[in-house]
Amino acid sequence: MDRAKMEAGVRLFLEGIGERFPGDDLERTPSRVAGAWAEDLVSGYATDPDATLTFTDAPPGSGVVLVRDMPFASVCVHHLLPSFGRAHVAYLPDRRLAGLSKIARVFEACARRLQIQERLTGQILDALVRGLTPRGALVLLDAEHTCMTLRGARKEGSRLVTLAGAGVYEDAAARGEVLALLGCPAR
Repeated sequence: MDRAKMEAGVRLFLEGIGERFPGDDLERTPSRVAGAWAEDLVSGYATDPDATLTFTDAPPGSGVVLVRDMPFASVCVHHLLPSFGRAHVAYLPDRRLAGLSKIARVFEACARRLQIQERLTGQILDALVRGLTPRGALVLLDAEHTCMTLRGARKEGSRLVTLAGAGVYEDAAARGEVLALLGCPAR
């Protein structure tokens, strides 16, 4: 990432809204904002999701693996405003079993980029399928988007839920079992 360009852009933005720099609290703001974005908010650009997903051999007859209630944050590509929520990831191992922290790392590598939630859901699913070659995988995201709650429609508390499945979880009945484990109503 080009931190100098990021800092210059923040400085121009602040000047555009009428802020002044010399001798006030804003002097270091462009550097702080560029650092926050590069080191955290969009740090996923520096990480390859596929490289983070390591695995071990799955024991024969392994059942569904479900990681639920993983908190996440991302940034809307349309308004550069944050979204935040909970992620639920399930997969039915074939021969590969991922460490729980590896699933979280894949998620962060994808979420910490400019995103729309629908694309993020698919990217996580695709990374799991590529890395684990499971019999099935399912990703459910439930998030609040500040681009809808702080501006525009201003519908505070509104949530977006996205779901993507592959393999055996393309079947509604199999998907329903996992959704029931999450406490979701039958669909």
